[in-house]
Amino acid sequence: MAGSAKSFLADAGYGEQELDANSALMELDKGLRSGKLGEQCEAVVRFPRLFQKYPFPILINSAFLKLADVFRVGNNFLRLCVLKVTQQSEKHLEKILNVDEFVKRVFSVIHSNDPVARAITLRMLGSMASIIPERKNAHHSIRQSLDSHDNVEVEAAIFAAANFSAQSKDFAAGICNKISEMIQGLATPVDLKLKLIPILQHMHHDASLASSSRQLLQQLVTSYPSTKMVIVTLHTFTLLAASSLVDIPKQIQLLLQYLKNDPRKAVKRLAIQDLKLLANKTPHTWSRENIQALCESALHTPYDSLKLGMLSVLSTLSGTIAIKQYFSSAPGAAATTAKSFDLVKLAQECCYHNNRGIAAHGVRILTNISSSCQDKDLLPLEQDAVFGLEALLVLCSQDDSPGAQATLKITLTCMVKLVKCRPHLSQSVVECLLTQLHSAQDAARILMCHCLAAIAMQLPVLADGMLEDLMDLYKLIGRSATDKKQELLVSLATVIFVSSQKALSAEIKTVIKQQLENASNGWTAYRIARQASRMGNHDMARELYQSLLTQVASEHFYFWLNSLKEFSHAEQCLTGLQEDNYSSALSCIAEALKSYHKGIASLTAASTPLNPLSFQCGFVKLRIDLLQAFSQLICTCNSLKTSPPPAIATTIAMTSGNDLQRCGRISNQMKHSMEEFRSLAARYADLYQASFDADSATLRNVELQQQSCLLISHAIEALILDPESANFQEYSSNGTAHVESEYERRMMSVFNHVLEEVESLNRKYTPVSYLHTACLCNAVIALLKVPLSFQRYFFQKLQSTSIKLALSPSPRNPAEPIAVQNNQQLALKVEGVVQHGSKPGLFRKIQSVCLNVSSVLQSKSGQDYKIPIDNMSNEMEQRVEPHNDYFSTQFLLNCVILGTHNITVESSVIDSNGIVWKTGPKTTIFVKSLEDPYSQQVRLQQQQGQAPSQQQQQRTAYSRF
Repeated sequence: MAGSAKSFLADAGYGEQELDANSALMELDKGLRSGKLGEQCEAVVRFPRLFQKYPFPILINSAFLKLADVFRVGNNFLRLCVLKVTQQSEKHLEKILNVDEFVKRVFSVIHSNDPVARAITLRMLGSMASIIPERKNAHHSIRQSLDSHDNVEVEAAIFAAANFSAQSKDFAAGICNKISEMIQGLATPVDLKLKLIPILQHMHHDASLASSSRQLLQQLVTSYPSTKMVIVTLHTFTLLAASSLVDIPKQIQLLLQYLKNDPRKAVKRLAIQDLKLLANKTPHTWSRENIQALCESALHTPYDSLKLGMLSVLSTLSGTIAIKQYFSSAPGAAATTAKSFDLVKLAQECCYHNNRGIAAHGVRILTNISSSCQDKDLLPLEQDAVFGLEALLVLCSQDDSPGAQATLKITLTCMVKLVKCRPHLSQSVVECLLTQLHSAQDAARILMCHCLAAIAMQLPVLADGMLEDLMDLYKLIGRSATDKKQELLVSLATVIFVSSQKALSAEIKTVIKQQLENASNGWTAYRIARQASRMGNHDMARELYQSLLTQVASEHFYFWLNSLKEFSHAEQCLTGLQEDNYSSALSCIAEALKSYHKGIASLTAASTPLNPLSFQCGFVKLRIDLLQAFSQLICTCNSLKTSPPPAIATTIAMTSGNDLQRCGRISNQMKHSMEEFRSLAARYADLYQASFDADSATLRNVELQQQSCLLISHAIEALILDPESANFQEYSSNGTAHVESEYERRMMSVFNHVLEEVESLNRKYTPVSYLHTACLCNAVIALLKVPLSFQRYFFQKLQSTSIKLALSPSPRNPAEPIAVQNNQQLALKVEGVVQHGSKPGLFRKIQSVCLNVSSVLQSKSGQDYKIPIDNMSNEMEQRVEPHNDYFSTQFLLNCVILGTHNITVESSVIDSNGIVWKTGPKTTIFVKSLEDPYSQQVRLQQQQGQAPSQQQQQRTAYSRF
């Protein structure tokens, strides 16, 4: 996938890409026509790679038609290869344009005398069911093959029947009776019945079909009580209920009945597995009685493996709305205490179980109950949850096995969740973690450090004494260069950075650097520097980046590290700011800007066509402009002292009717300053919208920068430009909002403080006084004193999403215009492919793509005509939903005015929350509008008719003299 992304980025234009695609297809076609079977097979299996590289319909259609030819004339092994390619490329099938021709070539093999060839054809048809769901000849062939005497063909027909049933309501309704006859028929072998039953899970297209399938499955469960039959039937039952939705409560009851009454462990395990599926999909359908029955089964079962499964279902339910229903709908809820609930009893009993998995689910249930239910009766469960978590922590931190690590992850996740909901428990949890950190295994220490960092990010709970513990541990890590030790160095450094909120002491810096020199490689040092930049410890980060400059092999990496070093130095310059000392503030900002300008030059040099660093450049340029705006604002405030209003200022204000004119030139300067901050806020909003792949912390950081611009512009307006109409309601802080990081906490604190100061000064004194300018300068200094946090997306892209557009008609040469007559409309087809990195949809998913088409007349040719304004402009927008990462739509464009038109197609995406993200790309083509031949002929005739009459008039005028 990464390779295909690179090739897309390397393609300059759609015309060139098409040539590349054609040459690649011709190369494979040569292999297909080879006389050697090996070369033919090699050519066939290389097609999926071609589809990934060039996923547009023109190529895919040609390629599949060639594969269909191979399928028609080749041997069974080649057919099998084509079948595998078709199954691998299922998401590209809908791009086949000549579906009829493709199906005709494949379907011709169904009449073969070879049952294996017919079986492969049936599987091929089943794999294509999504594009031919209603083909009656395919339906007929499947029905016919179900009666075959060849087992291979029957199994292929079952596969095809299942796929067509999922896609076609008509086929599902028609085949249902046939399937039920075969299942109930005595002549059908049991192993075939086991394969036929799963087809019934697709009979959910309407209520009557689902009901009849459910009745049949009910009969099968009672008529065939063998273990295999019951397992397959129950699982099909569950999948049918999950798809049809209406029968889920009945299915939960049925599964609980089998779990309770059936003595076979295999059936119980299947029931638990299906209950887990339903708990994940529809937790709201679980009644109190269902949860109670599951608790009773778990309390009474003697088998740990079954108890583990049941607790897994309950722990899933405990994190959903089902848990609230369980406690709220209890009979006589007022009279019962928390301890008397079976679920609570079960969780408390399991917390200290000798099986780690059972204990983990027990504490998870207690944690979820404590965090979601606020009743006073349930408060004592907090301590039970904490004790259970501490016991599990001690148990798992000493063990290096994968099972223990998985349990430890669950435990630590529960700790973070509990502390987030119950902050008063944080101290005891953190003390327990720190105590256990010394004796734990390295793998466990890394996870525990992540947990400590997550807790400390939310709450400032790590005191100085605890910091000393961490430093002692950092010194004790040893000089081993193993991967675990390197990872532990990074994790511990992160916790130290988070806990020392204000600034690192010289001692801490020395210890970290010394340990890095002794035991680390360059990558570890870079990761620690990156964490320091994220936590705002820029002096430490600068020293580490400086030490790494000579350790990289590529000049791009050198420039990248050099830019980071300069940015860290710039931010370090701003830490020396002091309130009421404006001249030193100006010099600090100037020094910071000097480093930022050096850094942006390095950052530009570090960018490559494959990695343009657009977010980083945009973020840093905005930071530079913001610092310049802050500097300008301080200078403007100082100008009240250096250039006070003239003596006639009051007279000017009275004559002009503008009261602000009595303040002199500062009023106009403040107006410009306010507009500049608003413009910066709009640019931050644009950067936010362009960062579709950014994590939430990075987006929140951009949002905070935008809010600081809006805050200053509001302060200027409220204090100086328009104190009368200043409104503080919309800017008031939201106290209930949850703060995710120390940086956000400090920024919000500054925002609130500035707003209070501005509100207290507002309307008390007439503008502009020294109090007003001092308030603005102090607001700027307070904002700059909070060390900037460079968030994850600045360094690392976890999600990657890009869109590739193709326009048709498209010229061979991008500079050439497309010719179109002015009395015709241009039909512009826009096709697109959504490309993903290794983790698609990690932060947000694309719901639909918004395509905006606009045209601009670049140059006119010929004389002007009077044309209705409606026909002159082309501004259109369409929203399309990608299917299998592909979308296409068409626009009709008017090019009435003769000349060259510049047509721009810009795409943006809309995520599942309805938020629009301006991801691009923007594609441009040129269209030359030519006069149609008939109009041209008429115009020429008119011109020729006018010429003789003009000559005649001239003669008569001369003949008079």
